[in-house]
Amino acid sequence: MRVLVSACIMGDRCKYNGQSNRNELAIEYLRDKDVVKICPEMLAGMGIPRPCAEIVEGIVMDEHGENVDDTYRRAVELALKTIENQPFDLVILQSRSPTCGVNEVYDGSFTGRLVPGSGLFAKALKDAGYRILDVSDLEGFSEQA
Repeated sequence: MRVLVSACIMGDRCKYNGQSNRNELAIEYLRDKDVVKICPEMLAGMGIPRPCAEIVEGIVMDEHGENVDDTYRRAVELALKTIENQPFDLVILQSRSPTCGVNEVYDGSFTGRLVPGSGLFAKALKDAGYRILDVSDLEGFSEQA
């Protein structure tokens, strides 16, 4: 099984604050899989640390009120180009991210509130027909699902 996975889940310190979202359950699940790690933000050369960003009325804004939508959309383009013509049985992405959030994202108020929706990369992958799983949904996940 070939799986595309958010690099931060695997322990890469590419999160906006310089940390990772290392997820032991995901790492264990992926142990015997062909894993390809990806971080759209790193592909676009975004710095670490970088300002926190959220989707505000469809536009990615950072915590300082700067419109960073073009940068994030370019990151998605680069990520899609990187995986172009590569088959993946599954994609596992980091929860709540403006790029990788699968089921919900922060509401744009920078207060920690969540709303249903997807990050830019997750949406592009869904639209392209990839089978996507939010890392928070990994517990109880069946490969036959």
